[in-house]
Amino acid sequence: LGINRGWESVWYAKKKNFGNYLIEDYKIREYIKKNVVNSGVSKVMIERTSKKCFVTIYTSRPGFVIGKKGSDIEKIKNKLSNLTENEVALNIKEVKKPETNSYLVAENIAQQLVKRISYRRAMKRAMQSALRLGIKGIKVSISGRLGGNEI
Repeated sequence: LGINRGWESVWYAKKKNFGNYLIEDYKIREYIKKNVVNSGVSKVMIERTSKKCFVTIYTSRPGFVIGKKGSDIEKIKNKLSNLTENEVALNIKEVKKPETNSYLVAENIAQQLVKRISYRRAMKRAMQSALRLGIKGIKVSISGRLGGNEI
């Protein structure tokens, strides 16, 4: 963090507000993670000013987040403004190549394992699709009782 990637929360607060802002950020991320399911959310950026909170959701399927005629985005915005003390501005940005995002690749493999697809096939597909798009290298590690095997 700080070298390869930037921070996911960008704001400055006095000591008395710091804890409240941190809890608000956690609540925002948890709400988005629980309620925006199967839309490929890879990252949630939160920026704050004194009166406004800017939330940017990076997703591979922005249509799922926005909903029909923007109805879902209004629900999300209203709920987030209730969670925070400030007004919330919501932005949706599309991840153009989801196969190059490590979080989305892991989520994709997990969904395939839930659908009972062979773990070797799921790993190979993920690696091949990432390498085909120009990634220099990829390492995939899966553990647990794969295929329902007993000890």
